[in-house]
Amino acid sequence: MRTQPVPRWQGADMYVARIGFTPVKGGRHRTHGSAMLTPAGPVGDRVFCLVDATVDRCLRTVENPTLLQASAAWDGTVLSVELPAGSVTGEPRPTGEVREVDYWGRTAALEVVAGPWAAAYTEHLGREVVLARSDPGEVVYGGAVTLVTTGSLRRLADEVGEPVDAARFRATFEIDADAGTEDGWVGRRVRVGAAEVRVRGLVPRCAVIDLDPTTGVRDRSLLGTLAGRRRFGVEIPFGVDAEVTVPGRVATGDRAEVVPG
Repeated sequence: MRTQPVPRWQGADMYVARIGFTPVKGGRHRTHGSAMLTPAGPVGDRVFCLVDATVDRCLRTVENPTLLQASAAWDGTVLSVELPAGSVTGEPRPTGEVREVDYWGRTAALEVVAGPWAAAYTEHLGREVVLARSDPGEVVYGGAVTLVTTGSLRRLADEVGEPVDAARFRATFEIDADAGTEDGWVGRRVRVGAAEVRVRGLVPRCAVIDLDPTTGVRDRSLLGTLAGRRRFGVEIPFGVDAEVTVPGRVATGDRAEVVPG
């Protein structure tokens, strides 16, 4: 009698292949060796947001693709941003100026911070912006964390005929697992390292995935490829999002497993 292979999400080994996030929303999605998960998501994720100073709206990467040319690092005190024209580094200083800004149709309260970043980003983007600090989770669309699998990325790469960088999907965790298994995690708890998350649902995608994750140049048609086989109404999902149920540290190479029951 032939034994059927056990899908990895049902018990075989899975592990964290990549951890990614950025302290400045919309900027380059950087790889991190580890992350501390709190109920609001990874510490240091989307701490700051660029705001269009003329209309009080959070900048959207899909409308400002050169944001991907900016690589930011934040240690909790010092913010460093590498831009094509050079780097800007310092300690963001609170100004007490709170702006009520539009974030994808809802209002977010953000405090403008003082420092060299507004001028540097304004020059880079060609539009007047200010840098503001947000409360944890304030400028996060959907769940606090997102997950994709290496298998799903490889399947998509096979469909388009060239490698697909995981950073295009800006997932918090890339999990080494078979293609499509993340769809079966919806409604379940997944343990990653010392933390645990509850998967809420599929992540709808936009044209950002068609942009090169370091240059912002539109060089792929991944959204169209996904739409050809994976459309739910008007949404084109890929990966899943989740809420943190057990805080803890997660490192690259840590075991990942679906919690039984």
